[in-house]
Amino acid sequence: MIKKITIAFIVILLLGFGILAKYLIDRSTIFTGFAAKNIASGIFVAGRTQRSIEKLDINFFPVNLATSIVDMDNKTVTSDFFGFGEQVAIYRNGLGCTLLSNYNIEMVKSQNCDQAYRIIEKDNYWPIGDKDRDIEANNVNNEKLNSAIESAMAQGNTRAIIVAYDTLVKWEQYADGFDETTPILGWSMSKSITNTMMGMLVKEGRININEAAPIDEWQNDDRKNITTKSLLQMNSGLKWTEDYGDISEATIMLYDKGDVGKYALSMPAKKAPDTEWYYSSGTSNILQEIIKRQFANNNEYWNWTYKELFHRVGMNHTIMETDAAGTFIGSSYTYAPARDWARYGLLYLQNGVWFGDTIVNPSWVNFTQEIAPNSEGKYGAQFWLNQGGHEVPDAPKDTYFADGYQGQRVYIIPSKKLVIVRFGISKKGEFDYNKFVSEVVSAFE
Repeated sequence: MIKKITIAFIVILLLGFGILAKYLIDRSTIFTGFAAKNIASGIFVAGRTQRSIEKLDINFFPVNLATSIVDMDNKTVTSDFFGFGEQVAIYRNGLGCTLLSNYNIEMVKSQNCDQAYRIIEKDNYWPIGDKDRDIEANNVNNEKLNSAIESAMAQGNTRAIIVAYDTLVKWEQYADGFDETTPILGWSMSKSITNTMMGMLVKEGRININEAAPIDEWQNDDRKNITTKSLLQMNSGLKWTEDYGDISEATIMLYDKGDVGKYALSMPAKKAPDTEWYYSSGTSNILQEIIKRQFANNNEYWNWTYKELFHRVGMNHTIMETDAAGTFIGSSYTYAPARDWARYGLLYLQNGVWFGDTIVNPSWVNFTQEIAPNSEGKYGAQFWLNQGGHEVPDAPKDTYFADGYQGQRVYIIPSKKLVIVRFGISKKGEFDYNKFVSEVVSAFE
């Protein structure tokens, strides 16, 4: 009897192991892709070490099961799971890192954007430059503000905080291993940058967001009724599942496709546009595909983004990464130091005008803050809103913000002339965003 029980136990154990193994193998390209991409960008874009990235950024199951090999000479990272799901990420000058997917490595390796590094260092005062003014804001309680920042730094693996008041002064603090020069991944804050790029095209008269989205592939089916505005407000009605814990359209797009925009726009219509709000990273990459198609080639598209956006507002150390096809991954992959992210917030605080230079029209900033249909006051156009009390209910209602995975935030609070930037690696419940923002706001009288 004991022998039979032992055999049955072994059979069940082996069966369970087999089921788990198949589950992991079937999903291996997702977590090996996550590992390869994040290690490559962490090393070649952010200047960090493989050990630091594996310890702090990708130390969770099943991503931590991937084995990754870094080739410093060829600037590649290869990750696999016991020989399954091999993924290769490669660095390109000015374009960051991308997974190869089914693209030829030599073709992808040849991609280059020199414009990204044509940096003019400005010995000027913040935020045009990095010099601090010898002044103090007379409406701030420094003791309360410093207490709020110290409290935030002590929770949720916070890496960086900047509080910027108007365009005059800032307060900042960094965790060990990070400083004012460290590029940090903003994840879905990239969606907000996609908003800015679209607003620039609207200002140039190249896009009318109220018209049908200019996508030829949609003109012979129900998708022809989707407007660019519907895409901006996450109301496309396209089939999509935004699930990063399993195989879904979102994970297939980011970790299995070399052309994220074309994959996302291949989705069929599920509902009529403007009848359902659904947060979709695919939608943001469709917007980037639309933006890219306004240019004659990839080089024009890349150079325009750096020259006409990032460098005009002093975001000189920002890298927005592309996929293997050369499309900016407008849903997810922008690296920038906290100060550059703060400058980005200040651009919107100043209604799209950077010290007399209009990047996007003030009307575009107003549109950004309009409540998207069906969103219950929590979403605008590629930005989150506080009108419905989303995330920061005790903050001023005019607060709106760029939001990235694991707690990356740029809060813009026009009524208080504040921009609040926070970076970290936080699981749900590890950081109290509402407490942090409300405490910072209460420090300003």
